[in-house]
Amino acid sequence: MKIVDVSVDSFVYKSRIARDSDGHAHPGPAVDATQTMLRITTDEGIEGYAFMVNADVVKNIVKPMLLGQDPYYREKIWHQLFERQRLHMGVLSDKVLCAVDLALWDLAGRALNLPVHKLIGATRDKARAYASTMCGDDLPGGLDTPEAYAKFALQCQARGYTAFKMHTWMPPIPGAPNPKRDAEACAAVREAVGPDMVLMLDAFHYYSREQALYLGRELEKLNFFWIEEPMPEHSISSYVWLTEQLTIPVVGPETAEGKMFTRAEWILRGASDISRGGVGDLGGLTPLIKTAHLCEAFGVRMEVHGNGVGNLHMLGAMNSTDTFYERGLLHPFLDYEQPQPWLNELVDPMDNEGFVHISQKPGLGMDINFDYIQANKIAK
Repeated sequence: MKIVDVSVDSFVYKSRIARDSDGHAHPGPAVDATQTMLRITTDEGIEGYAFMVNADVVKNIVKPMLLGQDPYYREKIWHQLFERQRLHMGVLSDKVLCAVDLALWDLAGRALNLPVHKLIGATRDKARAYASTMCGDDLPGGLDTPEAYAKFALQCQARGYTAFKMHTWMPPIPGAPNPKRDAEACAAVREAVGPDMVLMLDAFHYYSREQALYLGRELEKLNFFWIEEPMPEHSISSYVWLTEQLTIPVVGPETAEGKMFTRAEWILRGASDISRGGVGDLGGLTPLIKTAHLCEAFGVRMEVHGNGVGNLHMLGAMNSTDTFYERGLLHPFLDYEQPQPWLNELVDPMDNEGFVHISQKPGLGMDINFDYIQANKIAK
């Protein structure tokens, strides 16, 4: 089997997600937005798909490299793209590597009639989800006060979630960042949901050591499960210091570049209690598998960052079956249970007991609405 075409379809859809000046997502009015679908085609007519990729980078860098290659040589292809990043760092991002890698895994699963987590080597067919909120805002009735977070946590608990993770207020929201207000919101949520619900906090990413320590100690009093990325992740020594000071688990790295190599350095330094990685952070499912095996070898818990099919299939193949799926980002004003218009069904349906079920369909299991994409396609 050989790759004979690599193409990108761009199409328009209505989005209710707005970005503030710092890039954080919040609810907004419906506006036209653009989505892209990567399609890798073989000479046997089998295709693999992934979304959110740069069309120009695919055309100029990825396609010339992939044409004529065996799509089962995912490891070889991933390393070829990784090595090309050195001279194309400005355009060949980890998100591009991720899309190509996911499309190749999808193609292999479709060719072999297996879901990806069973192609890797499955451990489970469902994973416990935590409700992951959007960042705090100043929208009345949204996530604008500690009490609003508490009310929303109760709604998520009633939906079936057994765990809840807060993203609190970050710039440019007025008054943010404020570790004391973060702690007040966490206390309000704990009081509302009771002692049994698992709670986590992903706080402001640029707090000082002293602010992060204060916040961590407040969370210890509230029996939170972890504190995530409170400081710049390039300062590994700051995380070594924080991890040594706290009993609550510190999670990281999340956004620090460097793929599995950076995670190895954090484990070596003892910079976090729980390691972190997702397909978008590391450049695909292939390096995420390496990271999961790295953590297993050192006896370090790894929590998968972000939602989506790639991360979900990784959870289905991880030996640690008590790790969570991050479902979201959630907000009182948005209905997460409605699939995106280019999909006929959710990729992460959750039951009333808080478990997301991993698709048993071939490949990544996406039920793509090709008619919608064609009808809303942007002309080249």
